[in-house]
Amino acid sequence: MLISWNWLQEYVALDLEPAEVERRLMMAGLNHEGTEQVGDDLTIDLEVTSNRPDCLGHLGVAREAAVLFSRELNLPAAAPNERGPSISELTKVRIDCPELCYRYTARVIRGARIGPSPAWLAKRLNSIGVATVSNVVDISNYVLMECGQPLHTFDLNKLAGPEIIVREAEPGEVFTAIDHRTYSLEPGMCVIADAHRSVALGGVMGGRDTEVSNETTDLLIESAEFAPLSIRTTSRKLNLHSSSSYRFERGTDPVGVDWASRRCCELLLELAGGELAQGVIDMGRGIASREPVVLRLSQLKRILGIEIPAPEVRRILTALGNEEVHADLGSVTVIPPSWRRDLTREIDLVEEVARIHGYQEIPEDTSVAMWPSHRSDQDRILGQIRSVLTAAGFDEAMTASIIPQEWSRAFSPWTGADPIVSNTPMKGILADSPKELGQADTVRRSLVPSLLDARRYNESVSNPIIELFEIAKVYLPIDDKLPVEQWTISVTSGEDYYTVKGVIESLIRALNRDAVLEVGTTEQELLQPDKSGELQLNGRRLGFLGELTADGLRAFGLRAGTTVGELKLDALQEIAVLIPRYAVPSPYPAMSRDLNLIVDERLTWTELAATVRAAAGRWLETLDYQDVYRDAEKDGAGKKRLLFSFKLRSGERTLTREEADAIRDAIVTACQQQHAAQLLA
Repeated sequence: MLISWNWLQEYVALDLEPAEVERRLMMAGLNHEGTEQVGDDLTIDLEVTSNRPDCLGHLGVAREAAVLFSRELNLPAAAPNERGPSISELTKVRIDCPELCYRYTARVIRGARIGPSPAWLAKRLNSIGVATVSNVVDISNYVLMECGQPLHTFDLNKLAGPEIIVREAEPGEVFTAIDHRTYSLEPGMCVIADAHRSVALGGVMGGRDTEVSNETTDLLIESAEFAPLSIRTTSRKLNLHSSSSYRFERGTDPVGVDWASRRCCELLLELAGGELAQGVIDMGRGIASREPVVLRLSQLKRILGIEIPAPEVRRILTALGNEEVHADLGSVTVIPPSWRRDLTREIDLVEEVARIHGYQEIPEDTSVAMWPSHRSDQDRILGQIRSVLTAAGFDEAMTASIIPQEWSRAFSPWTGADPIVSNTPMKGILADSPKELGQADTVRRSLVPSLLDARRYNESVSNPIIELFEIAKVYLPIDDKLPVEQWTISVTSGEDYYTVKGVIESLIRALNRDAVLEVGTTEQELLQPDKSGELQLNGRRLGFLGELTADGLRAFGLRAGTTVGELKLDALQEIAVLIPRYAVPSPYPAMSRDLNLIVDERLTWTELAATVRAAAGRWLETLDYQDVYRDAEKDGAGKKRLLFSFKLRSGERTLTREEADAIRDAIVTACQQQHAAQLLA
């Protein structure tokens, strides 16, 4: 926000060095970006945070300075002289979209004279980088920069019919703005229209057809309050931004709507002449009353660490525009002003008192009472997951949530619903991607495509080891409702399917040593059928794992073989044991055995492993898959050999060879009975 030093002095007398004012404003929350000499004036650049739209005008900054330096604030009267006929005889207003336009006011001036602005007005606008056009246009810009309330002035005689209609844009409606560019509008956008066409894009920009020209004599002055989300969405969809949309996006002062209209008419009568119609058309909702906020004085000491006298607290709050409704020895109750919609809680008042009293008044060695806190269960689980994956050699990646539609179609294991398409595509992140991918405009349904693109980039710069994981949300659409925001863990590796499966098993064991990972079949076009699977825990889907097909590698521009996996966090949370458990390690030696079984091709390792565990009993310590081998000539068609090993150990004594062999035989018998397996010697 650019502020003119001379202009600021109109509202608050500051017999101080500008540097001191800049410093105090900065300490109070308006960061000083720089100051530039413009003629005999100074242009001060202040950073205004999004929660302080009241400071997007000279009056708002003057109000802050007046409180900080205990000066009197001088507000213009904004009392124009009404002499003409009733405004109801000249125009009407109808609001058809109250959810987009909360309030709309209109005043009419007839017989105005269009011409250049006086030197003082042009000088003030030029000092903050606003070009001058004509007295009428400059006055609306002046009031905007004065109080932060956007205005628009129509040529009344160019409106078709006596009625202003505030409505939603129609599908495919075309609008030509005062920048002489044509925009295609969509439903959800607010337009100001006459009987035949849209004449302004509500809260964003006026239209070419009704703009003020040198032949204009009659003016309709609009001052309104629009829905911030609607303005933000419209501006981004059309890539059309203005000083007005910037302020409406952040919210304007509902009380300031009429004040700005009166102030504009006052200046128009003074500088352009004419006759102001009596009254105002004020349509839409009224000004909502603010809820009182209680500040307990004891909270200042607890939070800030210092005592601030009650009279000083009351003075600060009142000077900021709060209306005091009650005060006693322990608390102060105030109603915040209309321009401070960010003041809704006690802690907000604590911050106000602290910043005006001065953070520099809080000694560096002040002690503030602290209470212990603990991490949430999800944070603790994520910490363990990161520990396992980084120990396995993976690096954590952070990628964008918006991806090209081609990527989203390539891999979406969680849902077949159409992805959500963003109204604001991202372009910069795809500078190194193949051109045919286009822009990123789809909210991702899987983390895998983003990680594969990160892998592609690392391959292009010849990084030798590319092991990546990411923990983030994916967005799964559900009809017309808000999407499910699913926390997901995804990995990409240059190792094979079995190695990455081992990493996932290690991750699961770190969360629950008794949990067993099961693998079922899955059909994902991106993954090889014989080296992929759906992962399950306790009968619930955990995620997916598999090696990319040759087509999948080409689709993402990859040169080396790649394995990907994706897991649901909540499935891991269900089995996680967060209280550490101590297990006494067995002092006795283990007994190992290997088995090679001929089984049907359709039998999965998960099914066989479940049989082995059930037959082995309580002494089974580990069960490890080794390899699969196919020999149709020796074993027959539709057969395969599964080689695996297992380890037995007792915590009470040393197992004998006979006991180990008996367990082995029990396993073989169970496999023969349940799966028609044949033992190879």
